[in-house]
Amino acid sequence: MALYVKDGEVDLLAERLASLRRVSKTEAVRQALRHELEREEGVPSLIDRGVAFMRALQASAKPGCGQPADKAFIDSLYGDA
Repeated sequence: MALYVKDGEVDLLAERLASLRRVSKTEAVRQALRHELEREEGVPSLIDRGVAFMRALQASAKPGCGQPADKAFIDSLYGDA
C-alpha cells in the first residue's frame, strides 16, 4: 500500500534526514517511524507508573513509626482538645 505525503514540510524533513543518513527518503521515513514506535511503546502506561509509585512508597514506609491514628491524634489535627 502506498503512502502519499502532500505536505511540503514533511517532504523537506524526510529529504533532510535521508541526506544526513545517506539513505532514500523511504528508508528515512521507515527509520523515523520505527524509532518513534519504539519510543512510544517504551513509555510505561499511567497504570504501570502508578503501581511503581505505590511499590516504591511501600518499600520506603517504616511500619511502627509515627503516632497512632486514634481519636486523640485526629483531634490534635483539628485543634480540638
